[in-house]
Amino acid sequence: YCVPKAYGGELDSFDVRTLALTRETLSYYSGLADFTFAMQGLGSGSITLFGSEEQKQTYLPSIATGERIGAFAMSEPEGGSDVAAMSTTAQIDGNEYCLNGTKTWISNAGIANHYVLFARTGEAPGSKGLSAFIIEADTPGLTISERINVIAPHPLGTLILQDCRIPTVNMLGNPGDGFKVAMATLDVFRTTVGGASLGFSRRAMDEAIDRSKSRKAFGGPISEFQLIQEKIADMALKIDAMALLIYRSAWVKDTLDTRVSRESSMAKLYATEAAQEIVDQAVQIFGGMGVVSGVTVERLYREVRALRIYEGTSEIQKLVIAGQALDARK
Repeated sequence: YCVPKAYGGELDSFDVRTLALTRETLSYYSGLADFTFAMQGLGSGSITLFGSEEQKQTYLPSIATGERIGAFAMSEPEGGSDVAAMSTTAQIDGNEYCLNGTKTWISNAGIANHYVLFARTGEAPGSKGLSAFIIEADTPGLTISERINVIAPHPLGTLILQDCRIPTVNMLGNPGDGFKVAMATLDVFRTTVGGASLGFSRRAMDEAIDRSKSRKAFGGPISEFQLIQEKIADMALKIDAMALLIYRSAWVKDTLDTRVSRESSMAKLYATEAAQEIVDQAVQIFGGMGVVSGVTVERLYREVRALRIYEGTSEIQKLVIAGQALDARK
């Protein structure tokens, strides 16, 4: 679903509703399965949106079959949310670019066959001097310096680029298009992060309801207690609200074919924040069992936390939403 039918995929083009629904379904059962799907999307999405015909033919068919694994390399030690601080450089030298710098918090680092990577190619300040490239994982000068262990299964690592040379034809789009490539890709996939949040939330509520019906206290199931019912009502309300924001954003992107920075940021912000609250309430309903390693809600508690950070933190989403609201009143 991340690759167009012309290159071996299922649908004619990106369908954000399908991507969001797929992530919602996968995350209900397995956070790792959701992660695998999402990273293939990020590793191929920029190529689908901005790649030349040669690039699409080279990469997309093997991504569709699962023979090739992709990754999206944007964050740096001093430049994650702060794109202006990105310092990785790509200097042109004949028919090659020579890349130097460090990328960190990179999903699929050391697993991917290629990286969609962003580097500074010009003197223009901030985001204007960025360009996007496709880099093969076995390119000389590209190394994995460390694996980053986090609270839920997620292959993260740091990339070092030292005099890493790639052909100029590996640039995605034109020089200076890097920020546009990144934001257009994230416009699609930020909405789907909401989809993952929705799947985690639905599973947490189902687990909590089942637990409340089976756990006995004070002579009856705790589902009969009004304070437990209050928590379940709050879960149900948040789940419906996030679903409306997520699928509105997806519908706008699919039917109007326009930038949805405002809608996707709203969907991601509300869904990820609400999912954290829902899972926390589920843990509370479970009581002591909720923090026992291996119990489903304990796993959900660990898996849901990163959603508020990756692909733009909650704080960044608020800035995007506010900026869009302010611009609308000019």
